Amino acid sequence: MPIHGLSPSQKPVKPAHFDIEQVIRPNILDLHPYRCARDDYKEGILLDANENALGHSISEQDVPNDDPTLDLDLHRYPDPSHDPIKARIAALRSVSGVDHIFLGVGSDEVIDLLMRVCVAPGKEKILITPPTYGMYTVCAQVNDVGVVKCPLELSGQAGEGGTKGRFSLRVDEVKKAIDADPSIKLVFLCSPGNPTGTSISLESIKAILDHEKFKGIVIVDEAYIDFAGQESSAVSLVKDYANLCVMQTLSKSFGLAAIRLGIAIAQPPLIQILTNTKAPYNISTPTAHLALSALSPSSLETMKTKVQTLKTSRSALLKSLAAIAHLGLGSSIGSNEANFVMIPVLSKDGSRPDSVRAQKVYKALAEENGVVVRFRGNEPGCEGCLRITIGSEEENAAVVRKLELVLNEL
Repeated sequence: MPIHGLSPSQKPVKPAHFDIEQVIRPNILDLHPYRCARDDYKEGILLDANENALGHSISEQDVPNDDPTLDLDLHRYPDPSHDPIKARIAALRSVSGVDHIFLGVGSDEVIDLLMRVCVAPGKEKILITPPTYGMYTVCAQVNDVGVVKCPLELSGQAGEGGTKGRFSLRVDEVKKAIDADPSIKLVFLCSPGNPTGTSISLESIKAILDHEKFKGIVIVDEAYIDFAGQESSAVSLVKDYANLCVMQTLSKSFGLAAIRLGIAIAQPPLIQILTNTKAPYNISTPTAHLALSALSPSSLETMKTKVQTLKTSRSALLKSLAAIAHLGLGSSIGSNEANFVMIPVLSKDGSRPDSVRAQKVYKALAEENGVVVRFRGNEPGCEGCLRITIGSEEENAAVVRKLELVLNEL
C-alpha cells in the first residue's frame, strides 16, 4: 500500500529486513490526511479558511510597544509545512533535505505520534532502557501500549567508553528481548541519556538497527546532543537506515524551552507518515518565527558559545562539588555529556548511596533554601542521586553553598 503524499522511490531499502509498511498500522497507511487551506494557496485575498479578516484583537495597551509578535499576521493560520525552518535544520545537521525533517510540539508530540502510527493499542509494545526519560512510559500508558524494560548497564564506572561501562546499552539483552517478543514495534534510546548524561555508542545503535529479527523502528532521543558533540549523533546513520528516527529539540542547547519545538529526523517515508497524521497547524506562527531566528547563522554562533560556556561551567561545578564530598557526596555518575550532573548523596558513614538522606537534602534545598534540583533516587542505578542542571555562574555557586549548608545540618 503506497504512503499518501510520497513519491515512489527506486532506491533499495536498507536494511533489507525492514519494511515500513509492515510497521505502520494499516489504518494509518490508509489515512487520507486532512488538507488544510494553506496547503493549496498561501498568497492573495485569502477568503478560504474562515479566519478573522479584521485581524487580531490584542489591545496595543496590553503589550510592549516593541513586541514583534503583533506584526506576524496572527489572524491567519500558520504555514503547515515550515520548509524554511526545516531547511536550516537540514543544513545544521547535514541532512540531505527538508523531506527528512518533521517538526512537532516539543519532542513529546513526536513520541506520541510515533506510538500512534506504529503500535496497535492493547496488542503491541515498545522497549525502553531504564533509567531513561519518563515520557516514553507515560505516552505508552496513554496509548494503551505495552512497555518492555531492558535496563542499561547499571554496574561499573562511567566513561569506560564504547559498548561497555555504566549506563551503556546492553545490546545482547535488547536483542534477546526483541527475539522473545515480536510485538515490540519501537525501541527508544535516549542519548545522551536523561538522567544518565551518558551517550549510547553508534556501534550499539547500529547493532539494533541491523538485527534482522527486529522489524520495527529505533528512536534515538538526542535532546542533549549539542552538549556531547555531533560526532556522537545518530543523525549520521539516517542516510543508511530506514528504520531509524532521531529526535532533537530547541529546548536545551538553544534555550527555547518555552516555544515547544521538537524535531524528528528520518528518511522520507516515516517523515511523510508523521506529516499525514499530525494536526493541520501544529506549529504556531510565533513559535515558527522564533525558531527561524534561532537557526540563523548569527544565532547559531551564539548558541555554540553558550553551550561551550555551560560545558566549562559543568566542569567547574563538578570540581566544587568534589570539594565538599567529605560531607557525604559521591562522585558524579554517568559521563556528564548533557547540561546536568548526577550526584549521589551518601549515608552518614559514607558507605553507600542513600536515597532517604538524598530526599531530605532535596526537600531542604527547595523548601528552606530556595534551590530546586531533581531527586532521581528511585531510578534504576541512580540510588541516592540528585540531578543538578548547570546554571549560571552565580546559580552554580549558590547550589554548592546551600548544599554544603544542608549537608552540615543533616
